[in-house]
Amino acid sequence: MANFNLYVPKMGCASCVAKIEKAFGQSAKSVSATVNLADKLVLVSGDIATDTAIEIIKSVGFDGELVIDAKVAVEQKAADEAKEYRLRMIQAAVGLGLGVPLMLWGLLGGEMMVNNQTQQWAWGAVGAITLLVMLLTGRHFYQGMWRAIKAKSANMDTLIALGTSAAWIYSMMVVVAPQWFPADTRHVYFEASVMILGLINLGHALELRARGKTSEAVQALLGLQASTAIRISDNGDEEVAIEQLKLGDRLRLRPGDRVALDGEVESGQTLINESMLTGEPVPVAKAQGDKVNAGTVNANGSLIYKVTAKATDTKLAKIIELVQQAQISKMPIGRLTDKISAYFVPVVVMIAIISSLVWYHFGPEPALSHALVVLTSVLIIACPCALGLATPMSIMVSVGRAAQLGVLVRNGEALQTASKVTTVVLDKTGTVTQGAPELTDILMLDDSMLNDSLSNESALVEKNQLAKNQLLKNVASLEQHSEHPLASAIISRAKNDGLVLVEPEHFTNYQGMGISGQVNGQQYSVGNLSLMQQLHIGESADCEQLSAELASQAKTPIFVAVDKQLVAIMAIADPIKTDAAEAIRAMKAKGLKVVMLTGDNQITANAVAENVGIDTVVANVLPEQKQAKVLELQQAGEVVAMVGDGINDAPALVSADVGFAMGSGTDIAIESADFTLLSSRLMVINDSLALAKASMSNIKQNLFGAFIYNTLGIPVAAGLLFPFTGMLLSPVVAGAAMALSSLTVVTNANRLRRVKL
Repeated sequence: MANFNLYVPKMGCASCVAKIEKAFGQSAKSVSATVNLADKLVLVSGDIATDTAIEIIKSVGFDGELVIDAKVAVEQKAADEAKEYRLRMIQAAVGLGLGVPLMLWGLLGGEMMVNNQTQQWAWGAVGAITLLVMLLTGRHFYQGMWRAIKAKSANMDTLIALGTSAAWIYSMMVVVAPQWFPADTRHVYFEASVMILGLINLGHALELRARGKTSEAVQALLGLQASTAIRISDNGDEEVAIEQLKLGDRLRLRPGDRVALDGEVESGQTLINESMLTGEPVPVAKAQGDKVNAGTVNANGSLIYKVTAKATDTKLAKIIELVQQAQISKMPIGRLTDKISAYFVPVVVMIAIISSLVWYHFGPEPALSHALVVLTSVLIIACPCALGLATPMSIMVSVGRAAQLGVLVRNGEALQTASKVTTVVLDKTGTVTQGAPELTDILMLDDSMLNDSLSNESALVEKNQLAKNQLLKNVASLEQHSEHPLASAIISRAKNDGLVLVEPEHFTNYQGMGISGQVNGQQYSVGNLSLMQQLHIGESADCEQLSAELASQAKTPIFVAVDKQLVAIMAIADPIKTDAAEAIRAMKAKGLKVVMLTGDNQITANAVAENVGIDTVVANVLPEQKQAKVLELQQAGEVVAMVGDGINDAPALVSADVGFAMGSGTDIAIESADFTLLSSRLMVINDSLALAKASMSNIKQNLFGAFIYNTLGIPVAAGLLFPFTGMLLSPVVAGAAMALSSLTVVTNANRLRRVKL
């Protein structure tokens, strides 16, 4: 299955989008195309060759080229748009430079009629200059109309070309043969043709300038990619281009340098600023064995790391690709717009013709002039530019804003669904909590047995601390042979406290219960309540009470016995994320219901929930039971967002209306979730849902404005208000209004870049 992007620079309106998507839809059932008008990109998916796809685009009147390198494509697009901006500004200046004086001539009492030979020659010269200016300033519109005619279709260019041509042809006919026209209809409209083209070009230029801001997020991500790296070779260090690097190459990362490619640290220590990818402001410590990601920035340390991914396979590259695909994607609300736009241009042409005929046959004198004004005004004001930009511009800005927050949005449809969420279901471990257990307490029950030398200590506090240190050292030494996840918490605490671990003399693993072994001549038993009961250690009632007390604090008790005597309890907890309570309060403030689903025991789950303010808790559930709970909520009418780690919560994530994958953005999560949170902050979920609501509100504003503009603009241009006001809408005003409508949509979409979440 192919999946590639085509750059189509000549697309201009919603009807262009509809034509291209329809052409691909008719080519084969297995082929689909999604068009992003704002970025002039077509995402092609299915069993199709690139050459065939380009030919399909040609068949509907456009030229397309394959996007091979995203960075190069964005740079090319930026260069093309800068060049087009300069050209449109020149064309606008030339068009308005002729149109404004001609319009002022008429407004200030100058003769705009052709009644004698002198006026014929004068206006003939003006007509010739006007034609030259029209070709200079409007050539792209006429070429677009010609391509559309060859493809047996119509588009925005068709309306502009027909409207301006009608005004010029009518005026030139008046100049060449004024006797064919009644005396009061011998009016020329040369200023309308060039003014319309000047205003539309000016509108397009301003739109290009505003539109460039919408892709700033992707441009910023692309800017994170390094172009060179320091490779360690047999001849020493050498600076090479990224394209020359291979898997397994060893690279040197100097202070202040950007990580070139994903890799694994071989030697050295440093702090890496990963905020550009994850949104986390605190630098992350890196040492031997740790992973580093392309685009992140080194602080003042130095590393040597081995390349583990090519430039196109790095996490940053996948993030950029996902953001671009999401920006191209459509929302259901946008597909409706495209369907309407497909029929819009032909309908408008018919309305324009019928309106002008009505004016010619039934309108007041000069009927012919009125008919021409109506024809031109309807054709110009009806251009569906704003309609075509309404949805994609908002999606582009929203997806880009989400990327800056450290959130990857899979597609526009997920954004639309997220705006309707009523219930947020949270996994506990790794979502509400850090997902990395820590040893929080060592409760000494009997330290006199640990080491006789401790009895000589005079200070009780110091004696107790020494006892804890010796106990921790011995238990951690034994835990080195354990594969249990909680073992790492004990070992990490011992190493952080500077304790030197030793090799145990004997080790036994009790599956699901704990371990035992001999360290420094003493027999240790370390495990849960079941292990203590099996080995007949300690009073069962006391152990159960202590276990319940710790569980009520969301801590897991680890019982430690020395020579069959219970001497201590170690408490291990998964710390609650610092922003969890604030995030849940923010969700509740927005009227969202918050539910916690966890496989952990009810007591621990309740303790965590109480700390963060969650009222509804479902504990002791397996993955399939989590899925069943999500389905139950949906059947009750809730729109559910499920938040989990993207792997063991997969069934619930898939079944939910919207899936949020927490964590560091693993490949599985990036490829499967609707939203992937590169940051571990829970507040980002609240921000994502708020952004989704703001995005839908913005799109509705854009669509309302575009629909109202066309709905009201066409009747006004057709002369509906003439009986009440005695005025017709000037084609010049229609051209200005059409250009302004597109600029308004783009500007409104850009508000999402600064909207408060």
